[in-house]
Amino acid sequence: MLYATVVLTFEASILMGLIAAALFTVSRSSLTLEFFSIMIVVTSTMALSLLLISPLAIVASFLSFKHGLNPDIVLYPVESTIADLLITLLYVGVLNVYASSGLEGRYILASISLTLLFCTIYYTIRNLREREFVKTLKESLLTIILVSIIINIAGSTFGKISEVVEERREIYTVYPALIDTIGDVGSVVGSTATTKLALGILKPSFSSIKHHFLEVSSAWTASLIMYCVYSILSLIVQGIFTLPNFLSFTALLLIANTIAASCIILVSYSVAILTYQKGFDPDNFEIPIESSLADSLTSIALLISLFIVG
Repeated sequence: MLYATVVLTFEASILMGLIAAALFTVSRSSLTLEFFSIMIVVTSTMALSLLLISPLAIVASFLSFKHGLNPDIVLYPVESTIADLLITLLYVGVLNVYASSGLEGRYILASISLTLLFCTIYYTIRNLREREFVKTLKESLLTIILVSIIINIAGSTFGKISEVVEERREIYTVYPALIDTIGDVGSVVGSTATTKLALGILKPSFSSIKHHFLEVSSAWTASLIMYCVYSILSLIVQGIFTLPNFLSFTALLLIANTIAASCIILVSYSVAILTYQKGFDPDNFEIPIESSLADSLTSIALLISLFIVG
């Protein structure tokens, strides 16, 4: 699984880089050196993330299980939240190195990218006869393609949000937390569903969601509570906390939550059921698809909520 993670990381970085570079090239109407710059920055950032995020996921899963907690509920919300912070810091760091360290810094980043490439080639050749390795790569390839497209759409959606809320900094303050929380809702619903499917205590049908109501309602309720907390903290940080502001801003966030959470729950549960019915491993599809869709869905829900509340 770790070898497969290395290979999938390289595939994901190449696809994300290609899509982002292609969009950039089309907007400039020419193929420029920025194409290669984007590829190096994305690939080196993803390579460095392997050294931090993979051990984090392993430790979080073992510790949660060791202390009697359900990894399906604890692992992804904890790991994804910390991973979002780490990958952002890595990305900013790589950008700074690329922009301010001259050719030496760019050679270092290119070397990191090449190291990931060579590791990918080595692990692929070494594990071609390993059934689980090959199965994971095959099933995850389509997922990575979908995710690469989705995250670029999410970026475009956030661009639209920035145009609408230029002077509402309280929204900028909570935006990362909003999309992360919706992703957590989807992961809890989906991960617990895939586990129940594997154990045979949940029928692989859409109607069986009524037997998954406890997980759905618990995750959704927790997100509603957190959205209220985000509203308070954001207004305090921006120095504009008043009762009218709190009521209007909380209403805005709760409307966005209702739209985004309901959509991500349906998507997450549907992906688990459909992949299981097709004979695939739901774990190779569930988290990547719902977590990347959560960004877009939350952004769109926030836009809708802005137009409703004002």
